Amino acid sequence: MKTITLGSTGISTPQNAFGALPLQRCSEQEAVALLRKAYEGGMTFFDTARAYSNSEERLGIAFKGMREKVFIASKTQAKTPEAFWADLEQSLSLLQTDYLDLYQLHCVPQCYRPGDGTGMYECLVEAKRQGKIRHIGITAHLIAVAEEIAESGLYETLQFPLSYLASKREEDLVRTCEKNNVGFIAMKGLAGGLITNSQAAMAYMTQFDNVVPIWGIQRMHELDEWLSYMSDTPTITPEIQAFFEEERSALQGDFCRGCGYCMPCTVDIPINNCARMSLMIRRAPSDAWLSEEWQENMARIEECTECGSCKERCPYELDVPALLRKNWEDYQKIVAGEIEPV
Repeated sequence: MKTITLGSTGISTPQNAFGALPLQRCSEQEAVALLRKAYEGGMTFFDTARAYSNSEERLGIAFKGMREKVFIASKTQAKTPEAFWADLEQSLSLLQTDYLDLYQLHCVPQCYRPGDGTGMYECLVEAKRQGKIRHIGITAHLIAVAEEIAESGLYETLQFPLSYLASKREEDLVRTCEKNNVGFIAMKGLAGGLITNSQAAMAYMTQFDNVVPIWGIQRMHELDEWLSYMSDTPTITPEIQAFFEEERSALQGDFCRGCGYCMPCTVDIPINNCARMSLMIRRAPSDAWLSEEWQENMARIEECTECGSCKERCPYELDVPALLRKNWEDYQKIVAGEIEPV
């Protein structure tokens, strides 16, 4: 496993990092055990956020007394300076630390700049001056915003979705970051659960010398799988390249990544799963998708008013109402036994 230095930050870490969002879905004991085993297995970079409920608190418990041995990155969705400082102080408290290695503006709608009237960039600079954060980062889902960030010279890292389903434009973004010495943190390396081949997912990342992928982990067997790649790191072989092409042919285009930024829905449709139900049933099969609960959830699509709010918020510019209708039509046929979900 090679070591990656994240741009100008000087943060050097194995190309295999821990995404702590899913920790909110397991018990505190399980979360702490996962984090400590991840560190013992060689992971040193841990990414969390104020928005991830109790994730920060669990990192604080797991790494108490060993703060200097790990790199901790967190994020704020604040849109005002007041909310920024409140989030930062709460994150520091929950993480039981007096500094963050990296603090990121979370899922931004724009490239915040000095003097733009928001005060957000000035907050980052002041927090760094005070020693509460060591490096300045940002996360985005909109490619145009991410491209502007990569060229701005203002941010030390950019976090953006990247997987073997990436478009040429998205891969060009990675290269722009490398050219400008901006560390690239890859989120959604499994495309929101649609990618189930971790070996191929890891192999894809190894072709880049400036990318650190963060894998969302909530179960011990998942962690064991990622840790196995520390000593036996997959690389892109002709067979894996052929697999990439097959997957891209099947999935590239108007598929939902399940990010949830389209929500909440005005009629309570759980869009982040309903809009990709056809794929989830076939690629991550589970009896739960056909349960009474999910049949009721999918039936809510009939109540869609096509208000357009989900479409406006989708960072991938998908026609969400049309995607919901397409998935609902397919789902009804599966439930009725008219087609097999293969």
